[in-house]
Amino acid sequence: MRDPLGKKVKAIEPSGIRKFFDIVSEMEDVISLGVGEPDFDTPWHIRDEGIYSLERGRTFYTSNSGLKELRVEICRYLRRRFGLEYDPLEETLVTVGGSEGIDLALRAMLDPGDEVLIPQPSYVSYLPCTVLADGVPVILELKEENQFRLTREELLEKITDRTKVLVLPFPNNPTGAVMRREDLEAVAEVVREKDLYVISDEIYSELTYGEPHISMASLPGMKERTLTINGFSKSYAMTGWRLGYICGPKEIIRQMTKIHQYAIMCAPTNSQYAAVEALKNGDRDVDAMREAYNQRRRYLMYAFQKMGLPCFEPFGAFYVFPSIKKFGMSSETFATRLLEEEHVAVVPGTAFGNCGEGFLRISYAYSLEDLKKALGRLENFVKKL
Repeated sequence: MRDPLGKKVKAIEPSGIRKFFDIVSEMEDVISLGVGEPDFDTPWHIRDEGIYSLERGRTFYTSNSGLKELRVEICRYLRRRFGLEYDPLEETLVTVGGSEGIDLALRAMLDPGDEVLIPQPSYVSYLPCTVLADGVPVILELKEENQFRLTREELLEKITDRTKVLVLPFPNNPTGAVMRREDLEAVAEVVREKDLYVISDEIYSELTYGEPHISMASLPGMKERTLTINGFSKSYAMTGWRLGYICGPKEIIRQMTKIHQYAIMCAPTNSQYAAVEALKNGDRDVDAMREAYNQRRRYLMYAFQKMGLPCFEPFGAFYVFPSIKKFGMSSETFATRLLEEEHVAVVPGTAFGNCGEGFLRISYAYSLEDLKKALGRLENFVKKL
């Protein structure tokens, strides 16, 4: 029989995160610190609004771009929190999670052979979505000595005549790294000089510990070059509601909406009504969750120091990225042995790019009780090594 599958799709590797946790599902007494999902329930007033929308029979399609009321609230939120000004009618698109926004942006912007600069370690979707859009991924290896921030020099080194898009994934999954204003300004200067566009994935923008998040689109001359991706999964603990959004230049949003029309139609209706409530009345919920994450972050840094496990201090998201290089084994070997011998699941750094070798991603989107138990087992393992 003729092969029913396309070569492009067959060549893409499965997610290193999911591949590893297939093993976890078959084991008992495992403490998992691997999934990037808030352990909080969606706040009740947000859930209640979703339920109310169902009770009122609001179960029909919305506009392809999303509920107008939601788009208005998204723009108010971005203005209030990050100083961004967007038109809710022409510059805003509601998507099925932030991940759909990444896919739509790359498909709308790329011609075959266009190069996309992707800093790594980073979220697993950027590279395969680039390939599926017939783009060419070009990897920028972020370095621990730079606290995994993207530098002007690293950017200039990889730009060619085919470069079109820079993915900017900060606050970063898996490292927890953030970009300060001066870091972004240096990158923005290169972007303007080389006539590039930016896909700024800011899904963790509400989860910073220290300085507030700065959006790339807020810098001079960058709004017209930047697509800002965000969503409700991380900040409002709404992962299962599958709702995100993207804001940017109207000519790009228009083409993304066209793809969205044919592929998705619209985001879930009851999720959109719940999201309106989240944006209007969810600030206190975000503050409370951020404080809980920060407490866990500080605990992990203390525990790593106590057991002699090197780790730079992350100031964003809810991950730490400790180094295990001194043990002389690969990240996958370390993670596999930790799982088999101590029943603690973490993610090998290589799941987020080859330059993640020698590191582990540990999520602190778990209770302090689980973290303490897991870190006790990790300490036992480190002592044995």
